[in-house]
Amino acid sequence: MKFKMVHGNRNVFDLNKSLTFYKDALGFVEVRRINAADGSFVIAFLRDGISDFQLELTWLKERDVPYELGDNEIHLALECADFDEAYKKHKAMGCVCYENPSMGIYFIEDPDGYWVEIIPKA
Repeated sequence: MKFKMVHGNRNVFDLNKSLTFYKDALGFVEVRRINAADGSFVIAFLRDGISDFQLELTWLKERDVPYELGDNEIHLALECADFDEAYKKHKAMGCVCYENPSMGIYFIEDPDGYWVEIIPKA
């Protein structure tokens, strides 16, 4: 029996802010949206334009405080062929939150505090 990864979820406090971040920082575009009939939630699915994997962003109307992410050890990892250019862009955006030069990687942080690992294409 085999399983295919389809999407991963992140709950977000401000959907528009998150959509803008993922588009500007990573080039992710919204490909599908689910709006609750009663307006209680919105789910936006983003794609990178390369893989089939989707990032699901869930906004909940009742949420009135930002999410507490604890130690935030959970992250996405993205490979980039233009690693040096990506690094320059993310530094200019002010979203680089951790660098590990010895491993040749760095992390960026989204508006809700979720981390994304950026690794060079092997």
